Amino acid sequence: MKNLIQKIVKKPLWQNILIGIGFLFLLLIVFFLSLGWMTGFGKTAKVSSVVGQSYVAAQQQLEKEGFEVVILDSIYVDSVAKLAVIRQTPEADEIVKAGRTIYLTINRMVPPQVEMPSLVGFSLKSAELYLQSLQLKLGAITYKPDFARNAVLDQLFNGVPIAQGVKIPLGSTISLVIGTGLGGEETDVPNLVGLTYPEALNQLSLQGINLGSVLSVETIKDSSASFVFRQTPGYLSNKLDSLTGMPLINKIRQGQLIDLYLSTTPPPKDSIPIPSIKN
Repeated sequence: MKNLIQKIVKKPLWQNILIGIGFLFLLLIVFFLSLGWMTGFGKTAKVSSVVGQSYVAAQQQLEKEGFEVVILDSIYVDSVAKLAVIRQTPEADEIVKAGRTIYLTINRMVPPQVEMPSLVGFSLKSAELYLQSLQLKLGAITYKPDFARNAVLDQLFNGVPIAQGVKIPLGSTISLVIGTGLGGEETDVPNLVGLTYPEALNQLSLQGINLGSVLSVETIKDSSASFVFRQTPGYLSNKLDSLTGMPLINKIRQGQLIDLYLSTTPPPKDSIPIPSIKN
């Protein structure tokens, strides 16, 4: 090594400069010749289709083909299996450089939550469009006599009424109760005084009559144990039957409302109007 340095030092400067330039030129040639090998220049591969596969299976397939795999994003689509590949970039069958990165968008494991809106009063079409905008589904539609024709009367989730603001999974199904307008035929107003609140509700439902306001003159902690002590309209009218002289039973159409007044104690039996026929 010492002898080599002495030989270099003894040579003229211009010779050393030429040797240095030649050495650099040789390094550049070697670098450019090996650049294709280092970068895979000129080597291509076709991207396989992994859309619809689980992320694990897609990753294994692409890495086996020499690609790098990166999750670019995750979204939620209820019609696609959880953790399945929804999109890939580059797309399937594209010819790309070998070893490049394939970016995947996968389906989320857990659906995001969305707040339930209030659809009461909306038309059926408007309610359906609103649900679609929130990525919720329209489920069963049932009809109920009500003066609000073709309007939403109630909204149900899993068969149970759901209030505004309750968070539910994206893609959930919401069922609607729609008003059909008032019934054409009149029916007798039911006598609800003396019944428990649940019994009164059941009677109204059987006759297709809607519940109006529910009022009380005292604090009621459990409405299911309360009693109806008054109703509007009442069971009997102010008109008398020409034959019997007894008050006539009021009439009501399906879809109309009856207001109830509740109490924690049942009304006296003699306050419950029960018509009788005079001999």
